[in-house]
Amino acid sequence: MNAAIAFLRSSQRLTGRAPEGDIAPQHWSGGPIRCEDCAHASLRARDGDQGCEPGHACMQDVYARRIDRFFRWHPQLADQHLSHPYFEVRAIAARHASVFRLGGLLTDPDETVRMQVALRTSPAQLDRLAHDPHREVRLRVAQRIAVDRLAALRSDCDYGVREVVAQRLPLALLPTLACDPERSVRKIVAQRLQMPALLQMLRDPDPEVRRVVAEGLPAPLLDSLATDSDWRVRWEVARRGGQVVLARLVNDLDCEVRQMARSRLAPAPLAEVPHG
Repeated sequence: MNAAIAFLRSSQRLTGRAPEGDIAPQHWSGGPIRCEDCAHASLRARDGDQGCEPGHACMQDVYARRIDRFFRWHPQLADQHLSHPYFEVRAIAARHASVFRLGGLLTDPDETVRMQVALRTSPAQLDRLAHDPHREVRLRVAQRIAVDRLAALRSDCDYGVREVVAQRLPLALLPTLACDPERSVRKIVAQRLQMPALLQMLRDPDPEVRRVVAEGLPAPLLDSLATDSDWRVRWEVARRGGQVVLARLVNDLDCEVRQMARSRLAPAPLAEVPHG
């Protein structure tokens, strides 16, 4: 038995530098870590981030943080482990592997792996993940897919995905999300829509969306929202509206709306003329 293997079996080294109170080193399949069975056993003889260390940087550990440290120290080894049986190893290796090797993971059985692929694979490959069963994967697709491919995600079942789509969709297609069933999606649409397309959202069923509409409408068109049923919408009208609209709101039922309208109608104080 050579000196390197004897060194690996040292009980003192196997405890590693795991922080006090951290979980003990454990093989991803259960049981103790046996460095002598690892393909990278020779690394144990190296110092610092040139080597590896159970309890601190180890690709055989069950603990993702230790696996991640191992591949940050040795990114050149990532390509070798894209088919590893433990999903955490595959997912973390995918962060460092060559992008040309990621295609085989597009259909990986674990969503954690596919999420990492969605973050790094080429935009041309993302279409294959656009209908992934896991929302976190589709969210990352929506964030990175080419803008001209976003339209396919407008009807995604998850509103979070549709929010990202609403943030990135070209303005010409944005009106197609103006009737989305989720308020948060419609708010994003209202924030981005330009005139005259914004007019179609004047009668949105949610007052918070109508308030956003009131923020974006040209002041001369705010009259149509001066009688809105929600005080927040009328307050926004009072904040931005012209004199005619303000005159209608000075006696509004809501005190906040009345105060805003009256403060804007009040004549500005005359500048004090210095005496010579």
